Amino acid sequence: MQLFEDSSLKVLLIEDNTTIATQIVEFLGAHQWQVDYAQNGQQGAALALAEIFDVILLDLNLPDIDGLQVCQMIKQQAQVTPPILMLTARDSFEDKSAGFHQGADDYLTKPVDLRELVLRCQALARRSNLHQSQIIQVGPLQLDLSAQTAQRDGQSLTLTSIGFQLLTLLAQSYPQPVSRTLITHKLWGESPPDSDSLKSHIYSLRQALDKPFPHAMLKTVMNLGYRLDINNDPHS
Repeated sequence: MQLFEDSSLKVLLIEDNTTIATQIVEFLGAHQWQVDYAQNGQQGAALALAEIFDVILLDLNLPDIDGLQVCQMIKQQAQVTPPILMLTARDSFEDKSAGFHQGADDYLTKPVDLRELVLRCQALARRSNLHQSQIIQVGPLQLDLSAQTAQRDGQSLTLTSIGFQLLTLLAQSYPQPVSRTLITHKLWGESPPDSDSLKSHIYSLRQALDKPFPHAMLKTVMNLGYRLDINNDPHS
């Protein structure tokens, strides 16, 4: 029987104990997951608000900011709200209640069984995807995730499968940019094609999304990636 699903997740681990962090990063990495790591609350919150993660693993006891505050900050400010799994040695009902009231989606007490951690991450990511709205509206752009269709100003866009996935990433992150690294990971996982493939898909997306219209929505963010713009900002 296969224990784990063949799904690659992007995970943020916020944990100040380097021994525990190393164990988690190595275990999840062995399952081909992409794991970003922060050693304190400020760094973790900054990463959580700058990138899109499938799941965030958050230690409750951090050296600078209490994990409950970090959880609340992420839930209130993130453009795409990620599920948060609390990791802590505090196992009283009061501690768990405080975590859930600040927005935590699940709770694991230390020491953590890493196999259970994987299963819980997968369950949280699945639940998060099911609860997402199937319609995304960004200015004149509308995406129907269930039908895999896109319209701009009511006009249907002809997109490839990867083009639709790429546009969905940009729409979910709007108005924040999406890095080339994250796009590559989301589209191709741990087996990315050559570096020109993303450029080719960006070009095709521009042809479908922008060429028939007077203003471009897909903008390049220098040294980072791409974002959607509905205000026709000439400086972006």
